[in-house]
Amino acid sequence: MALISKFLLVLFLTFNLLPAQVWQGFKDIITVKDLPATSSSSHEKKRQQILRNMEKAMGKLPDRSNLPAFDTKVTDSLKEEKFTRYTLDFAIAENERLPVYLYVPKQRGSIQRIPAMLVLHGTSVLGKGVVDGQGPLPNRAHARELAERGYVVIAPDYPSFGDLKDHDFDTDRYESATMQAIFNHMRCVDLLQSRTDVDPDNIGVIGHSLGGHNAMFVAAFDTRLKVAVSSSGWTQFEYYNIGEEGSKKYGGKLGPWAQTRYMPLIRTKYKLEAKRIPFNFDDVIAAIAPRAFFSVSPLKDSNFDVTGVRVGVKLAEKVYRNLGAVEMLQVRYPDAGHDFPVENRKDVYSFLDRTLRHTPLYSPVK
Repeated sequence: MALISKFLLVLFLTFNLLPAQVWQGFKDIITVKDLPATSSSSHEKKRQQILRNMEKAMGKLPDRSNLPAFDTKVTDSLKEEKFTRYTLDFAIAENERLPVYLYVPKQRGSIQRIPAMLVLHGTSVLGKGVVDGQGPLPNRAHARELAERGYVVIAPDYPSFGDLKDHDFDTDRYESATMQAIFNHMRCVDLLQSRTDVDPDNIGVIGHSLGGHNAMFVAAFDTRLKVAVSSSGWTQFEYYNIGEEGSKKYGGKLGPWAQTRYMPLIRTKYKLEAKRIPFNFDDVIAAIAPRAFFSVSPLKDSNFDVTGVRVGVKLAEKVYRNLGAVEMLQVRYPDAGHDFPVENRKDVYSFLDRTLRHTPLYSPVK
């Protein structure tokens, strides 16, 4: 009987025949994967449902109307051969400012509108300094490399890292730092689009680890982002792995996701159980579709189990195929640990160039 009800509901939804009062009664028995995605209109309905489910675990995206002027304050600048890096902060909301690096490539002749990238850092006390190449680990300087390639680049700090290291989660207005980051990152896109040297129709986002899943989250919510790249950033929740000692430390297998700096509701509301969480990463990718998504998912990543990546990609691929955009979903599985290897960055940067219609000025990745 339940299967028949679901079938009829999907049929009604497909032809827009379901009365509002009937939908109200059925909304709790249908899952995201029941909804068809064979047209732009039906896919947008599916996407909106995914976003609402993400908000159940992250908190609501704050209202983006009546936002303040940027009130940009530059505190430092560093001129290099291919670009100038500015250290600045700007207003994202009333009484909220965001520190970022802004990289502006040197252009020959008159200033042209060029593609831009939002670059999100991984877990490090250095925050945005990591993607500038300041940390001890190799393969992390995505912001610098993309700036040298000729993109305008913005790299913000995530709450509790970098210049936001003293952020007080108890007094902010967000239900999760994850949603705070989504809001912050959308404001970065606002700032990029306001610039006369940025092509507002060709902006992407890239990140590694923490930055990898945050790139996915903001791309799901912000359709202005034409392409999203996640390196070592995700697996289906049920495949997430922190080992026995890590599980004890965080009170459960999904404990790291429920930290104050991520999504506390995963603990308090969803009891650290993957099956209770109202979204999964294949849903996030489906919300990005049919826009471009590129995942670099190493075979030996100790946290983001590649088996769960393959499961999620297989599910998301159905959505891309139904939308006639299967070539926009790209995955690489390097024989590496939790890293963003050189060869994969080369593939990613070439993919970004094609997708964002960019002719690189210079390629720093040898």
